[in-house]
Amino acid sequence: MPSHLTRLLILAGALFAVAGCATGEEWQTWKEHPTHFASGDHMTFSMRNREGDSKVTRTDIAMARTEGWWGKPITVSQEQILER
Repeated sequence: MPSHLTRLLILAGALFAVAGCATGEEWQTWKEHPTHFASGDHMTFSMRNREGDSKVTRTDIAMARTEGWWGKPITVSQEQILER
């Protein structure tokens, strides 16, 4: 079984590795919000819109405003907003 020191070193190494992945702006966002997502809906939206084609509905826009979502904004033209 790993000792407490081994666990601490593994945790410190993992934190050090992750720390290099975020920009100053991203760290500021993390400091301002206690969680990664504002809600389950925010998480679902973010997982659905990871890369490439964004699927944005009017409901998504309304929830983002109501729940105060944060992070990198996804911009789409009016014609790209799905009705359902």
